[in-house]
Amino acid sequence: MKKTIITVSMFAMFCVLSLSAQSDNRAGVILSHYSPRTFATGTIPRADLELIVQTGVRAPSAANRQPWHFTVVQNVDMARRIVPQSVEGNVLIIISAAGDGRTNTREIIDCALATQSMYLAAQALGYGSRIYTGPIDNFNRTLKNEVGLPRDHNAIAIVRVGRVEAATDATSAASARNATASTVTYK
Repeated sequence: MKKTIITVSMFAMFCVLSLSAQSDNRAGVILSHYSPRTFATGTIPRADLELIVQTGVRAPSAANRQPWHFTVVQNVDMARRIVPQSVEGNVLIIISAAGDGRTNTREIIDCALATQSMYLAAQALGYGSRIYTGPIDNFNRTLKNEVGLPRDHNAIAIVRVGRVEAATDATSAASARNATASTVTYK
């Protein structure tokens, strides 16, 4: 427990230092993240993987219910059955909750917060990360028991984490975003 607290504290300090080092962009990785479509081969050190997962565990949830369960898939053959584009060294983190995965809005939102936390943590550590919801229905029908989700759980989302090519330009690799003026109203 003490090691976990120290690790989480170190990650928080890393984020704060990263943000403060960018005087013109205080939101750091939050505004510069993107979802890469291609990943490079290469493993993720266990300490980094544990830190990424810990950010999901520490995510906020309604009434502190923490309804999620995280299943970490490191086997490349299994990862490819879930996300066919997976390459050697990619890790899939499957976020699940009790129920059918569709009807309880509170659990879905709680799991989404944990998903986003892990997605951003991976990027803050220099990895690529991508959130998948498309394969969820098929996964719940065909693979959830084989992967080992708790019996009463269904997957809500998947976070893919892996290395990206060093030359990847995050600005040109990111999808275009809608203009703020067309999506935000201030009153």
